[in-house]
Parts: sequence; C-alpha cells; structure tokens
Amino acid sequence: MTPEQLTERLGTALPSALRAVVLYGSAAAGDHVAGKSDYNVLVVVSPLGKEQLDALAPPAQAWAGDGHRPPLLFTPEQLAASADAFPIELLDIQRCRRLLFGKDPLAGVSVAFENLRLELERELKAKLLALRESYLLAAGKPKRVAELLAASLSSFLVLFRAALRLYQDEVPMAKLDALRALADHLGFDPTVFLTVQLLKEGRLKPREVSPPELFAEYLAAIEGIVEAVDRRIRKEAQ
Repeated sequence: MTPEQLTERLGTALPSALRAVVLYGSAAAGDHVAGKSDYNVLVVVSPLGKEQLDALAPPAQAWAGDGHRPPLLFTPEQLAASADAFPIELLDIQRCRRLLFGKDPLAGVSVAFENLRLELERELKAKLLALRESYLLAAGKPKRVAELLAASLSSFLVLFRAALRLYQDEVPMAKLDALRALADHLGFDPTVFLTVQLLKEGRLKPREVSPPELFAEYLAAIEGIVEAVDRRIRKEAQ
C-alpha cells in the first residue's frame, strides 16, 4: 500500500473527522530505500476517541501488514502542544514533509531550542545504552551483529541530524548529507556509517566484512559523537 492509498482509505473511514495526512521521513527526504525503509505518516483527526480509533483500525492494520509503522495520531490541539515533548521529531517533520491531505498542521508549530537540547541528550545516551544491550544479546554472531548494525543505523542518523542543529541553522533533509556535515563540524570519519548503510541497503553482504570488527568501529564512533555533542550541549546551556 502506498501513502496515497492509505490516505484514500483514511478519508473513507473518517470522511468528516480527518483533518490532515502528512508523509514525513526518508520518503519525503528522498533517501527512502525500497524494501528497507518505512513510510512514516502523521494523521491529524478531530475528534479522536474510541469511535474514530475503531474506524481507523482497518486501514491502519492493512498499512502495518505491509510492513509500515502505524500512523502517528494526534488531534490538532495535541500536536500543537507537543513541541516541548517531541522537538526532534516535530523539527524533522517540519523540515521534511509532504502534505497528502488537508491543511498543513505543522505550519504554525514552534520548537524551543532548549527542548531540542534536552531531548537530544536523553535520546543519544538512551540509544547508546540500547545498542550495547542489543550487542550482548547478539552473542557475537556475525549475522546477528550485521542485523543489529543495519537496524540501529536509522535511529542514530536521525539523532545526528538533530545534533547538527547545534552547529548550523540549515540542516540537509537527507540523513547521510547531515551525517557528512556533522562530521565536518566534529572532525570524525563517517566511513563506518556509510559502510553500515551499504549493509542496510543490501549492497554489501555480511560475508564481505567482519560484522564484529565493524561493530567495534561503529560503537567507538558513536561514543565519540555522543561525548562531543554532550560537551556542546553543556556549553550551550551555560
């Protein structure tokens, strides 16, 4: 199912309550990998109670059955009030979105820089902890380590793009372009992330590299970025 087909089904399910459907993420940025990347969709509905959720369930289930993440569901008021809780997500959607239906619900949403710093620090450290935990469960098996690398990359690239906002006002839409720009600011080599991207896309096979050795480079690079960003955040907070 395409985002446009989902939008049509949502409109049929909620002809009077559907306010907006927004495509965001890699598909809107132009770095979507067919068969590897999700389609990300924001759906704004008013009202949004059990009746509306029941109506939304069939198209949402069909959408998830095709391997996509369920839509993000907000009322207009809840979305406007969420800039302090989800600054990274809302900034990314604002920077890179395609309106599929209705009136743009993000046109007037404003994100405070302090909220961005707080979420960025929390999420970077949380993702690093989760990466270490997942490696323990992979038990050093090359195939599982390769899967872990590919599965974790997108989340880190999203956070690296958010981190780039600490250093420059204009941030590229494509995650790899933002990675290279952050590398220029922090002075790290982005090669390990580009290699993992090739693994994710299937253009590089696990047998063509040593996943455990690649993981060691990947982990060290992420730790260095987290430390550098943490220093920057603390400096900005002074």
